[in-house]
Amino acid sequence: MPWVSCLKTSGYIFRKYEEMKITGLSTYRKYIELKDSHKMRSALGVNNGNEFVVLRLHTDAGIDGLGEASFTVRWSGEVPDGCVQVLNEVLKPVVVGLEVGDFASLNRRMDAACSRNWFAKSAIEMACWDILGKDQGKPVYELLGGAARPLRFENRFSMGAYTVEHARERAAELVSWGFKTIKVKVGTVPKEDVARVRAVRDVIGFDHDLVIDANCGWDVATAISCVQQLEDCRLDLVEQPTPDGDYRGLAKLRKETGVKVLADDICFDLIHAKELIAHEACDAISVYPGKNGGISRSIEILDYAQEHGVACSIGSNLEWDIGLSAMAHLVVAHPNMRVEQYPGDVLGPSYYTERVVSEPVRIEEPYTFAPEGPGLGVGELLLG
Repeated sequence: MPWVSCLKTSGYIFRKYEEMKITGLSTYRKYIELKDSHKMRSALGVNNGNEFVVLRLHTDAGIDGLGEASFTVRWSGEVPDGCVQVLNEVLKPVVVGLEVGDFASLNRRMDAACSRNWFAKSAIEMACWDILGKDQGKPVYELLGGAARPLRFENRFSMGAYTVEHARERAAELVSWGFKTIKVKVGTVPKEDVARVRAVRDVIGFDHDLVIDANCGWDVATAISCVQQLEDCRLDLVEQPTPDGDYRGLAKLRKETGVKVLADDICFDLIHAKELIAHEACDAISVYPGKNGGISRSIEILDYAQEHGVACSIGSNLEWDIGLSAMAHLVVAHPNMRVEQYPGDVLGPSYYTERVVSEPVRIEEPYTFAPEGPGLGVGELLLG
């Protein structure tokens, strides 16, 4: 089946599966530590581990689907208690009885029931894709039109805002692992940020790509100043250097510095993507199902960006295997997910001390392999 838009894909599945309906959901919570070597420090603070919510979505056909809400409160505003309450008390009543493949109605009902809560909504939506794939005996990327690139794709590695000495050691280690693109977290103390980035470039040389990510931690003037100070370091991509919501500021930095800009924290939905493109504020947009509220919503952004000549890549909230699998299927299926040009972060489960599914996603850093099993392809949930 050739590539089609999410609405056409949704309609196709709706007609074929109009008798398979959602009957309920079950939620589970768990906290997992990050490995000591992968603990993260950024403009958003220190992250030693995450508590996420996962779910089983039930149908009258006896097929369950898995979904994951992988949020951090300082980034998305969601917390485990609230997510569980929203899923069980707000979203479940409005999705029970819907056909599993009717994504237009699913998204409309969820939006009418509550604002935002993107990661909670994405958990339900990705579980629907898991169900459809299991029923057809096909991986999700096949439901999305088939593979547009190899199932094995390369990632960058995101380094924390470490001390200069630690950054040097970590950069050398990452190069030895085979990473060709290194992302360095900035957006903290400007002087320290500049020194850290310089240290990493010194270690990796100019045969590797260097990306910085401020997570909205700089104001516009500081961002422009830091980027200009680092001109001789050849920043290959600058991710979210300016505050959330400031499209003009992001465009100003792009114009004044000439660097390539990746928008991430500023873009959760299609309206945000349209604002970015209208302001000529970025060279690429970071798109992924959790942040966008589901695969179908991510496709809306990917399609719109493609129509306007803007590339997309994929970011990360350090997902577990369920959320990461949805990301991997989207990367493989959509032609505008330009990970060859702008490598993304699809490595989340490798950061953790535990896995939560029976068939973990295959990750051999710097590579991730999209699962080939039915649905999301991660097997059974090892919780509950």
